[in-house]
Amino acid sequence: MALFSIFGSRSYCQSTFGYTLELIPVAVPGLPGLHSYAFGQYDGKWLVVGGRKDGLHARQPFNAFPESQNNTDIYVIDINTQQFWTASVSVLPSGISEQLQSTNMNFYQDSDTLYIIGGYAYSASVQDHITFPNLTSINVPATINAIIEGNSILPFFKQITGENFAVTGGQLGKIDDIFYLVGGQRFDGRYNPMGNPTYTQTYSDQIKKFRISNQGSQLSYSDFSTIVDPIHLRRRDYNLLPQIFTDGTKGYTISSGVFQPDSDLPFLYPVDITSEGYTPITTFNQYLSNYHSAKSCLYDSINNRMHTLFFGGMSLYFYQNGILMQDENVPFVKTISLLTRNSENLLNEFQLPVEMPGYNGASAEFIPNHHLPHYPGEIIKLSEISENDFIIGHIYGGISSPSMNLFTINQTNTTSADPAIYAVKLTNNIPLIVQEI
Repeated sequence: MALFSIFGSRSYCQSTFGYTLELIPVAVPGLPGLHSYAFGQYDGKWLVVGGRKDGLHARQPFNAFPESQNNTDIYVIDINTQQFWTASVSVLPSGISEQLQSTNMNFYQDSDTLYIIGGYAYSASVQDHITFPNLTSINVPATINAIIEGNSILPFFKQITGENFAVTGGQLGKIDDIFYLVGGQRFDGRYNPMGNPTYTQTYSDQIKKFRISNQGSQLSYSDFSTIVDPIHLRRRDYNLLPQIFTDGTKGYTISSGVFQPDSDLPFLYPVDITSEGYTPITTFNQYLSNYHSAKSCLYDSINNRMHTLFFGGMSLYFYQNGILMQDENVPFVKTISLLTRNSENLLNEFQLPVEMPGYNGASAEFIPNHHLPHYPGEIIKLSEISENDFIIGHIYGGISSPSMNLFTINQTNTTSADPAIYAVKLTNNIPLIVQEI
């Protein structure tokens, strides 16, 4: 393990966040572990689609992403009553059924509709692992009600096919009435870490922009355009952060991601995206969260500060006894970190004085509490919350690992899909004493 200190001891300073954070375990009896899934929600219930039931993928091509560990059920989870219901994707047409058991799909909930693009898994119809070239829409309330009541889910799914949608490991967002499919890759064939010819891989290097029409029985898209940048947009398996920028503009920030063109290391600098274009922020490095993980975005309109919380995951850097360490294996970490954009449009990163309960959070999702005031795109309106303490949402699933580095020593079979759920509670407090990067 290439492990060394890069900055020596760090001092503690004040963040402007002003809340303490607590993770509260929530038990849903019998609920299985999942990671790398897609989700939507309605009326306090979650709709969970796709993902995987095993842990971190194996190194060997014959053993990586086995079909037997695809998630072949759609879950409805009622976090309030701690119940769940299931329906099999096998009742759907094969094109939909195959895509909806894939991993690392790109998804976005627009009002009552969950849109899902791409994803990677074994396709029985192709008889190989592929990135699915599909756009699928799901009526979230109708599907949730049908699953709970034991009725057919078939009427609530639509799908179209197009090579523009063959993307996995990217992220899907929306600005005004335009959808943004950001980054990702097309990966077909069997994974292996040595570059042997068991697969083909092409990074998207793009922001794909388009409109979606979802009227009646028809699903279509139009006004398709691309922004291509093989340097700054070569991102996959990252976090896409919905943002309210300092001038009030709505958009997104690409947070870290992999891999750099000339090394198997994550990018550290972010990229801002608005309807006007994109801006790499090469003067700032985000050290404490480098892969896709659970994250929550919160906007303080009074002080014009945009906050993002990152929960665990995998990172090139982490603290050990107050010293910032670097490990080029990019291990699992317990870190909970905070990224703040202040009113002067400057970014600062902090480590919070609370950690994940274990090496978890990677490929998990944060499901926001929609009973709180929020913007479309899942940004919580922090300044409009009057309670002193409140639940901002829940973390479900992800990959759980017993230690930091298992991939490099070929012990991925000791990792697992995490069944845990944590409510994330904030308490209004004096400014946190946190560790600044």
